[in-house]
Amino acid sequence: MKEQKVIVLAGNPNVGKSTVFNRLTGGKQHTGNWTGKTVEISEGICETEHCVLHIADLPGTYSLDSHSPEEEIAGKYLMEEEFDAAVVICDGTCLERNLNLVFQIMELTSSVMLVVNLMDEADKKGICMDLAKLEKLLGVPVIGISAYSRDSIKELRKFLERAGEQKTPRIPASNVRERMKQAERICSQTVFQQKQGDSRDRYLDRLFTGKKTGLLIMFLMLALILWITIAGANQFSDVLSAAGFWLEGKFRWFLQLVNAPDWFQGIMVDGVYRVVSSVISVMLPPMLIFFPLFSLLEDFGYLPRAAYVLDCPLERCRACGKQALTMCMGLGCNAVGITGCRIIDSPRERMIAILTNVFMPCNGRFPAILMIVTIFFTGGAMGENFLLQALCLSGVIGFAVCLTLLISGILSGTLLKGKPSFFLLELPPYRKPQIGRVILESVCDRIFFVLARAVMAAAPAGALLWILANTKTGEISLLSRCADFFDPLGKIMGLDGVMFMAFLLGFPANEIVMPIAVMAYQSQGILGNAAGAEQMQHILTANGWDMGTAAAFLIFSIAHWPCAASMAAVRRETGSRRWTLLAFFLPTFAGMILCILFNFLLETI
Repeated sequence: MKEQKVIVLAGNPNVGKSTVFNRLTGGKQHTGNWTGKTVEISEGICETEHCVLHIADLPGTYSLDSHSPEEEIAGKYLMEEEFDAAVVICDGTCLERNLNLVFQIMELTSSVMLVVNLMDEADKKGICMDLAKLEKLLGVPVIGISAYSRDSIKELRKFLERAGEQKTPRIPASNVRERMKQAERICSQTVFQQKQGDSRDRYLDRLFTGKKTGLLIMFLMLALILWITIAGANQFSDVLSAAGFWLEGKFRWFLQLVNAPDWFQGIMVDGVYRVVSSVISVMLPPMLIFFPLFSLLEDFGYLPRAAYVLDCPLERCRACGKQALTMCMGLGCNAVGITGCRIIDSPRERMIAILTNVFMPCNGRFPAILMIVTIFFTGGAMGENFLLQALCLSGVIGFAVCLTLLISGILSGTLLKGKPSFFLLELPPYRKPQIGRVILESVCDRIFFVLARAVMAAAPAGALLWILANTKTGEISLLSRCADFFDPLGKIMGLDGVMFMAFLLGFPANEIVMPIAVMAYQSQGILGNAAGAEQMQHILTANGWDMGTAAAFLIFSIAHWPCAASMAAVRRETGSRRWTLLAFFLPTFAGMILCILFNFLLETI
């Protein structure tokens, strides 16, 4: 039987610790080239030739002085849990700064191992290290690796088999200044600059974070991603819609073949299948393009630069610059963005970020927003005017950012008063994106997960929709009565009762709002086939939609109640019913007020 060993991975943020953990364990811990990704302890198993390694991945932290939740979690684990060795991951391009954490861990435990990662990047920068001398001076086992190299991971597995075999000296506690002097002394003897490093990073930073160029480049980069997304998504969406319509006929034929009752055929085909088919045809194409591209930007190291650019407007709102990072996470999923607010140290600023994250359009809302922009604001030409479509969609996301800043400023001046804290953010080096890995992770970990969640929510919603449409009181269906009930409120907001009802029924998942609306319109006898891109345009315009209605829809898509998953995340993060209710009603009232004001302005012009 193989020997069992417990290993703890520790390290500064952005040293590749989560990447090392994933490569060792085959885990699905998400990795990204920016600070604050890991806020909880992840665990996995790595089986080597001679032993089984139980590995715990601690949150990235610069020290153990408990100034942040990450530091508190890491320090408490190292002091209270039992393990064979603490393995500290360091960045080979800035070893001196990383040694502060190494010394702190050596003060707590007598079994420390040092892994110097990013040796390939250190070499590009002309940095050379004497690892043997470093091991001698520190008195701990040392190895240098590049986490994306298979050979390095093989060597690391062999290295970790030695965990617990060598007891390292527990150094006495010291202050920060003493640790810094010791780190400087050791690095002066082991780290050498052989040649002038690549100046590309500094040049790119002047462009991406410059006062005159930062915001412009951020907007243009977003527009470029959206242009690529729209150019590739429209035709694919029509193909999926046509394929879905063909499968619908086969599905109906099968149910008729087995003599299924008419009501069952109606629920399964006209209800469940049509809504699910609409969700897939509308959601899948843009997600397959947008999120891999967004992940490539993340892996490249651009997102921390975007956060830096947004720090100034956030500071003016008396919020924290780290909120920009959670806003970027919210573009993928608001529930993830809300959970990611843990990286914000100040409770006041963390609450602001939690309450306003819903204003960022998540991937559940993104396809419907893209569709409406394409139909009503670019001449209704599907598959044309890609640049105009991208600019319009960028404007919608820009509106979401501005609304987030506005509500953050209102909250920080009323319910959550206070001064902004200092924003400390490490700008990581630019790295060549791992294209294959990023695309695979985006498809497997994000897209299919979100699509599966949407389908699971769409199926019962489709069944409910069919039942409401085919259950009548007198000559009017329950669906029509529900739509009529909400119609006055919808009309005041520039929408109609069907759309307001669709938003309500879409509470389980935002992905199903537009499919529910389309199926509701169809049940009223407008069109009988599953809606693709062109059919969507006919359905909406036949029900009185114009540019004003489309604009009101976009406003309410940005600002309305969070989905069920986001509400659960708010409840979990705040531990308060009061704040959870506020998270529901704040965006709802904001969206309704904005829609009403917009509609009033439109009618008076």
